[in-house]
Amino acid sequence: MNHNAIATLENRHVLITGASQGIGLEVARLALAAGARVTLLARDGQRLQQAAQTFSADAQRVYTVQADVTDENAIARGFAAAREHAGSINVLVNNAGQARSERFDRMDAQFWNQMMQVNLTGTYLCINAALPDMLEQGWGRIVNVASVAGLKGYGYVTAYCAAKHGVVGLTRALALELAGKNITVNAVCPGYTETPLLVGAVANMVEKTGMTPDKAKAALASNNPQGRLVQPQEVAHAVLWLCLPQSSSINGQAVPVDGGEKMAG
Repeated sequence: MNHNAIATLENRHVLITGASQGIGLEVARLALAAGARVTLLARDGQRLQQAAQTFSADAQRVYTVQADVTDENAIARGFAAAREHAGSINVLVNNAGQARSERFDRMDAQFWNQMMQVNLTGTYLCINAALPDMLEQGWGRIVNVASVAGLKGYGYVTAYCAAKHGVVGLTRALALELAGKNITVNAVCPGYTETPLLVGAVANMVEKTGMTPDKAKAALASNNPQGRLVQPQEVAHAVLWLCLPQSSSINGQAVPVDGGEKMAG
């Protein structure tokens, strides 16, 4: 390890939710490369083990926790286990999320609550579990993976949009509360990104419109002025940047990673 490297997280413990695939897995890859100890947290135990196996060369710095971010007790237990294994939590990346689309007048309260629980309440519960460590250490980084849907509106995903707007609001308010404590809170807001989450969106479009999967993908990519889908690694690099000690002046920001979509909108 080059101790003079700019992008270093050596001696830091990074906990990532939704870490078994997509953006979370790419963040884990970059955090390990930057020298961190990494806890991968996800709901699906089998997928979690498969993800961990991809880091066999760094196995001694990787720990897995199976937990659902909507379950307060499971999160408390999971974070305690991570702490026991890898020490106090220095960096929290809230990446777990779920996107479902439905016309507003066809949504029920259960649908609404599910989107809120996974995307917004889960973010709150994880911050609540990690923050005591950061306050005790006098240093910390919280990065919430929100969405461009946290910065603008999209039809047919009102519950998801509302939840992600909530994540951005939480980010901004908490950043001010913690500004004097050497803890930063930021959000990264990806546009349509080529992840397993997108596969669900494409399948939904195919089912509802009769489009081919390729056409549906192209329709989503057309939101991006660059005319393409964002790649998970691109989002992960933005997340890592916000986690670094050198990023201490970046606080309360919602950084779009969207090829210019939000600007264009």
